Amino acid sequence: MEHTPPRHSDRDDKEAVSTATASATPTDDGTFINASGHREQLDRNFGIVSIICYAITAGNCGPPGVIYEFIAVSIFYWLIGASIAELASSMPTAAGVYHWATITGGKYGRMAGFFAGWWNFLGWLLALASVCQIVGAQTVSMYAAFHPEFVAQQWHVFVSFLAITWISYATVLLANRLLPMCESLGGFFTITGVFISIVVCAAMPTANGKPHASNSFVWKDWVNSTGYSSNGFVFLLGMLNGAFAVGTPDITTHLAEEIPNPSVNIPKAILAQFVIGFFTTFFYIITIFYGITDLDTVLEESTRYFPLAAIYRQATGSAGGTLGLLILSFLPLFIACIGLYLTASRTFWTLARDNATPFSHFFSQVSPRYRNPANAILLCAVFSTLLGCIYVGSKTAFSAFVGSFVVLTTLSYLTAILPHLLHKRATITPGWFWMRGATGFIVNGISVAYIVVFIIIFCFPFSLPTNPSLMNYNALITGGLTIFVAAFWVYRRKEYVGPRQVTLADNDMLAKDAI
Repeated sequence: MEHTPPRHSDRDDKEAVSTATASATPTDDGTFINASGHREQLDRNFGIVSIICYAITAGNCGPPGVIYEFIAVSIFYWLIGASIAELASSMPTAAGVYHWATITGGKYGRMAGFFAGWWNFLGWLLALASVCQIVGAQTVSMYAAFHPEFVAQQWHVFVSFLAITWISYATVLLANRLLPMCESLGGFFTITGVFISIVVCAAMPTANGKPHASNSFVWKDWVNSTGYSSNGFVFLLGMLNGAFAVGTPDITTHLAEEIPNPSVNIPKAILAQFVIGFFTTFFYIITIFYGITDLDTVLEESTRYFPLAAIYRQATGSAGGTLGLLILSFLPLFIACIGLYLTASRTFWTLARDNATPFSHFFSQVSPRYRNPANAILLCAVFSTLLGCIYVGSKTAFSAFVGSFVVLTTLSYLTAILPHLLHKRATITPGWFWMRGATGFIVNGISVAYIVVFIIIFCFPFSLPTNPSLMNYNALITGGLTIFVAAFWVYRRKEYVGPRQVTLADNDMLAKDAI
């Protein structure tokens, strides 16, 4: 049965609950709260199937390096995903790592949560712009498939970028109740698209009388063209590609206030995301590598706009086949843009309702007409457009910004998981999913170690000798954004309270389906 939350003002919301020690009773006016300590403001429209499809769609060296790097990074991200899942099960709020870092951080929780929340939001905002650019480049590649004489320019991609950005914005703003169905379609397009692409890329070379790539090319021929002398270090540096492919374990947590029983359903969605994502991606990349007959052409295309188009041309041998496969990848990617709007806007909204953003009162409002944080959604669209303007001026500058997505999000995970581990995993009430005994310490410990080591590695130059267009700007962008967050913390810290802890045992004060 669907639960429709009452409507009320943001001021009332901030006065609703005191702290984790509040008595387990409803608020004075008879309304209830959720695990964030705030009143219910969003409708719980999503179900377990739509939330899993949302995770699959929006979440998700030579060929041997790519394959083995993907396997290696997947293992580590499974551990991070398990660490995230038990925090989400204990504290199922749309704030995600922002809330968890505040609670697990102890006396430093206010500051830790503030930084974690902003790192997480900025990461998701950059991810949104990145995927919109990818979809924009893909549409240009679909046109170019039938027009060999066409020379794509950056402004072509930007025009498509704008269309994708604002159509996605309008969809998230105006079609709130249809979003679960939309994300379910995204999951369907992702799985069926991968299956059809695998079949076509496996069969077409033989049908066209062309050979597949050799087993040695796919599985053994290691190519180190980076300039680094250590193949081991190149392998570790290349795991950044795998990190982009694996997906982000916290994506479903930001819809915790829009799905019934999130303490149970969010961990299930994270598990499904990683299991389905791993197997579909693993078989997909193997198949397309067997379809490559000219790697140099693919690498040359990768410096332009959309290298997958070159791979599909080689695998299918026709413009029609290339277009068909590009459409199969376009549909879930377009829906992924919609999902990323959901994630980024909900993340910013949760910061605003705790007075952690500029113009907090404005951005914390939930539209009574659209039943969503309309102002936060608009902010994401505006900043995504501004990032797109950077792309027109300089692809290098745009790549520098969006490339820091992985570092920013993993930093936010570290801010929640590390204090959880240092406090001997004793600061929160276990939820439906909980790693008991030594298992939890081992999983959390490996997750923290991986994040610390690879945040450093992911900031190294991609190749040597380097130049401005090939430089890795992750450290610069992450450091610069962190300075901005630190400056705003100094300005806002006296007025900022942070999330409130409400334990799962406080059943009498929690709204229906809140846990």
